[in-house]
Amino acid sequence: MKDIKVKFNGKTYQCPENTLLLDFFKGKVYDENMIIAGLVDNKLVDLNYKLHRDCCVGAVDIKSEEGMKVYRRSMSFVFIRAVRELFPEARVTIEHSLGKGLYCEVHKDHSLNKSDVALIKRKMDEIVSKNMPFERIKVSIKQAIDIFNQQGQPEKVKLLKYSTDEKMYLYRLNGYYDYFYGILAPHTGYLKVFDLKFYLPGVIIMFPDMSDPKNVAEFVDQHKLAAIYQETEKWGRIMRVDYVSSLNELIESGDIKEIIRIAEALHEKKIAQIADLVSKNRDNVRLILIAGPSSSGKTTFAQRLYIQLRVNGLRPISISLDDYFLPSGMIPKDENGKYDFENIEALDLELFNEQLAQLIQGEEVVLPKYDFATGSRIQYGRKVKIDKDQPIIIEGIHGLNERLTSAIPKDRKFKIYISALTQLNLDDHNRIPTTDSRLVRRIVRDYMFRATDAEKTLEMWSSVRRGEEKNIFPYQEEADVMFNSALVYELGVLKKYAEPLLLKVKRSSGVFYMAQYLLDILSYIRPIRDEQDIPANSILREFIGNSCFF
Repeated sequence: MKDIKVKFNGKTYQCPENTLLLDFFKGKVYDENMIIAGLVDNKLVDLNYKLHRDCCVGAVDIKSEEGMKVYRRSMSFVFIRAVRELFPEARVTIEHSLGKGLYCEVHKDHSLNKSDVALIKRKMDEIVSKNMPFERIKVSIKQAIDIFNQQGQPEKVKLLKYSTDEKMYLYRLNGYYDYFYGILAPHTGYLKVFDLKFYLPGVIIMFPDMSDPKNVAEFVDQHKLAAIYQETEKWGRIMRVDYVSSLNELIESGDIKEIIRIAEALHEKKIAQIADLVSKNRDNVRLILIAGPSSSGKTTFAQRLYIQLRVNGLRPISISLDDYFLPSGMIPKDENGKYDFENIEALDLELFNEQLAQLIQGEEVVLPKYDFATGSRIQYGRKVKIDKDQPIIIEGIHGLNERLTSAIPKDRKFKIYISALTQLNLDDHNRIPTTDSRLVRRIVRDYMFRATDAEKTLEMWSSVRRGEEKNIFPYQEEADVMFNSALVYELGVLKKYAEPLLLKVKRSSGVFYMAQYLLDILSYIRPIRDEQDIPANSILREFIGNSCFF
């Protein structure tokens, strides 16, 4: 057996050909217990990967977003296996993120209760303590279909009928097979930090805190977000498009046109209802604050809300937060020494609140204008004076943070949180995370309108996510209403734009593994090529073009 050269952390090592990545890392990383996966020439691999040629490797720990995804997938399989052992006829559905955990449901002959959850937790502890291996096995698509038919997983069978591959990898845990679009930990012993929380009508799997991975993250109750998810899932069932296989069938049959119209009509109805709520309180509400994470469609939503408010007899105006940035020398910097424009301290909060108070009291103000080229405010701006029927619309990431508008009483404000909460799952055990859907949106938009390729967007994403975790998500439950901007059909449209861009990301790129991950998701979705049924005011038009607002 020959030796190969492996580059890791700036050093070159020699090791025998076919050395397991798990064995290679021993003695070379600070805390081996935190390492859950690896990168080999920028491709994400499990720790049982055999190093068979000269290469560059990297360690992936559970303090990283990618490492936590591996942990979550692996823990989900343990949960599924525990339920199947205790309740053989039960059906497990992995639903969505909630409260820093993962909300799941167990469908069986009687409703899930606290005693059931305690039983499942004990069984999971047992599985973890036995260090059971997650066996990765290559099978033909036909074999996989036979296995899932036998195990009673019809959604997987339907999905695999759309696969263009001849073979695929399954994972086996204690005799039970499953498929996950992503790698797992080597064995269950890696998953010692977790908890279960009964959350009617299901259960939340709680994971390690990324900032303190030896302890379970503290549960954060998000009842408003949970209600929106439940409503979204209800609509998915009503339209019979809660799985990718269902979407594919509609695309192939041509019936997707009706689904597009229904989905868009639902958006319009929801926006009109929000406008009605504002209008009912027109004597009090003077500020409408809109916040949401990247690529949630805030700009189009604000335009559509403006129109619905006009229908109700109001005459709103918009103010841009971008014009209230401090001079560049006063803007705080991030951990990399770059100007942190997403920090609320980057805004001139005193001037902003002063001018809002003046406007609400009927005074005329001269709005500032920020020049990003010089990093300073221009001395002149537009003069504005408003009447009582003119609420002020403010869109920005800090909209739900009370500090932004501290001078204005709460009863004078109406806060809206908007995000693309994906309702489409690949199958019962593989959800399409909201974050991934937003990233696909952003990749398309950045290329179409900002001359930015997919690689650069992917490189920026971790920074964007950190900003969201700090500035948006902690305040989302402060919203008066939440709006789900996801469209059940959108990935079918975005696929044909995003795939060619993702395929251009080369193996030499540090974000190659992210591109491959998104390509894996999109590979299961049939493209919607005819866009004529997508209305010009659709939120989707903000990303693919031909919007009536831009």
